[in-house]
Amino acid sequence: MKAVLVERFAPFQEARLVDVADPSPGRGEVLVDVAAAEANYPDILVMEGRYQVKPPLPFSPGKAAAGVVSALGEGVTRLAVGDKVAAQVEYGAYAEKLLARDESCFRIPDGMTFETAAALGLVYQTSYFALLERCQFQPGETVLVLGASGGVGSAAVQLAKAMGASLVIACTRGPEGAQVARSMGADHVIDTNRSDLREALRTEVSAVTNGHGADVVVDPVGGEAHAAAMRAMAWCGRMVIVGFAGGDIPAIRSNYLLVKNITVSGLQWSDYRDRSPEKVAQAQEAIFALWQAGKLDPHISKVLPLEQFGEALSALAEGRAKGKIVLSTTER
Repeated sequence: MKAVLVERFAPFQEARLVDVADPSPGRGEVLVDVAAAEANYPDILVMEGRYQVKPPLPFSPGKAAAGVVSALGEGVTRLAVGDKVAAQVEYGAYAEKLLARDESCFRIPDGMTFETAAALGLVYQTSYFALLERCQFQPGETVLVLGASGGVGSAAVQLAKAMGASLVIACTRGPEGAQVARSMGADHVIDTNRSDLREALRTEVSAVTNGHGADVVVDPVGGEAHAAAMRAMAWCGRMVIVGFAGGDIPAIRSNYLLVKNITVSGLQWSDYRDRSPEKVAQAQEAIFALWQAGKLDPHISKVLPLEQFGEALSALAEGRAKGKIVLSTTER
């Protein structure tokens, strides 16, 4: 099979698409013939050895894919050969065939494309857990999303709106990002490409919420936007940190927590996949149900052949990606 292979932790540009042996499923595993894989910013960190989990070398990157079950390992009874599934893994999705645990594969609804199924994977799962598990989001609340034109950000905007947020405020850079955020359902967009962000963000959020502030903040960015967003939170507001796509890991001013009784938490979604797979299954069921109800539609900006994985990762590394980029193993 063809697979993107990382032979040493190094800049992602060093990885190559090569021929490797087909894998065989072990006990509790299934083999998936991959049709589409989700490209994500953490893939870059994994490939360069900067992620919290380092796979054994050599390996193929990629944390989410969709395709058809082609073989079953011992003890697998929940799935059958021929099932169309979305799969969540720690690594391995940038390949024509993927080994995944039975419990981490989910049948995709009728009528859903493999590209859509892949795009509704990691970033929607992350956003779902950020909103409901970590921030205890309630319908009618105001949600502020940083990096709202990126993968996690755009998913958080759409999920918050689909689940009944009264107001979704999207923070992004430039007119193209604003257009993506609005297309995902954002009620108000704030351009963070400004020198006075620390004061301007709080002022604008206060204005559009009649002085209330943001009940929930989803932060996949970090950096200057993080500190500005914390100052824009409502009394007893909740912020969840899901990444540092902006490059800078911020220090938290604990006096802000005290003054407004606010909570800041973190989310590493893969821990839920490994520790509470039943919660992940429930989340994926809910995400697919919202798609079936017409409330979710991932913004797929590009579908690229697997051999162009470098182009996808470059767009993510440089902040040019809007919505999702999906890698396809099928000829187009």
